[in-house]
Amino acid sequence: MGRALVIGDLTASVPVIQGGMGVGVSLSRLAGNVAKCGGIGIISTAQIGYQEPEFEENPIETNLKAIAKHINKAKEIAQGGIVGVNIMVATRRYEDYVKAAAKAGADLIISGAGLPAKLPALVEQFKTKIAPVVSSVKSAAVICKLWDRKYQRCPDLVVIEGPKAGGHLGFTRDEVEQSTDAGYEQEIQGIIKVIQEYSKKYERHIPVVVAGGIYDGADLNHAIELGADGVQVATRFVTTYECDASDAYKQAYIQAEKEDIVLVKSPVGMPGRAVRNAFIRQEESAAQGAQEGIERTNTWKCYQCLEKCNPAEIPYCITRALVNAVKGNIDQGLIFCGTNAYRARKLEHVSEVMEEFRSSAEACHS
Repeated sequence: MGRALVIGDLTASVPVIQGGMGVGVSLSRLAGNVAKCGGIGIISTAQIGYQEPEFEENPIETNLKAIAKHINKAKEIAQGGIVGVNIMVATRRYEDYVKAAAKAGADLIISGAGLPAKLPALVEQFKTKIAPVVSSVKSAAVICKLWDRKYQRCPDLVVIEGPKAGGHLGFTRDEVEQSTDAGYEQEIQGIIKVIQEYSKKYERHIPVVVAGGIYDGADLNHAIELGADGVQVATRFVTTYECDASDAYKQAYIQAEKEDIVLVKSPVGMPGRAVRNAFIRQEESAAQGAQEGIERTNTWKCYQCLEKCNPAEIPYCITRALVNAVKGNIDQGLIFCGTNAYRARKLEHVSEVMEEFRSSAEACHS
């Protein structure tokens, strides 16, 4: 038996959480298979119902229904493995998403893209474990102090997401560009210290996992050396046969070179990391055009994804761009990825990826 990841009464035999990837990249198939192989499978609730016929007319209600559908499906595949969801705090009607996931039996809710201040109250009568995503010592201290004071409870798990992550980043562009490995490792150790204080106070171990730029067994071992209990891995799972994205999406990773992985400004105002494709080049030249005084007319439909988004003020609809990508309409889609996407050279099975992490965890343990 190698090093397991223990979250209260949940035990993952491989200390790997598969990161939540929206829109539609990590749904029931990917999450179920990771859980079946001893990790923790995470479904992203971001526009989770995009494939359902009612989505166009009624996105939020459709998403809320799809949450239970995907959790149930993933649990069937997982055969007793751990299945959770990732819910962004920035989601419109966030509270309803959390309640729907807890009610459907999610084992774990991971929540970032904002401070999940009310999360403990929303899962009160459920067994669902809760984990905030933090990027700094400050955010870790704020959320732990808040939950402690207001709810007399601590997180069940903490996810530290660094500047090498994919999708939306909890940093400014400057912070991402100026970040160094050594500097961020100090931050990780600082966050672990904060969490240890609350572990002492609540007399139980609060596990910490490191996310962002984790690709292989060596990265897992390094995180464990820094004092983490495990890792969260997203990008590596995109190029698996079981990933819920289209084949064209997976091929975009496989064909990407290191210089194709770029920081983009998302319509929601945060920096994001993505594969530079025709869509991004088009957006770059459109932004250039806007600077030169060429007007863009924004006439898209709103899919009610984020709390703070005004269709009249954004350069493109992020839901539409992410749905296009995941369905395989790559040239008109936004392909979010982590820094290591260019390392993917072939499709693999989830079982092979998990076996690599299992062997590393065992070697690290012995």
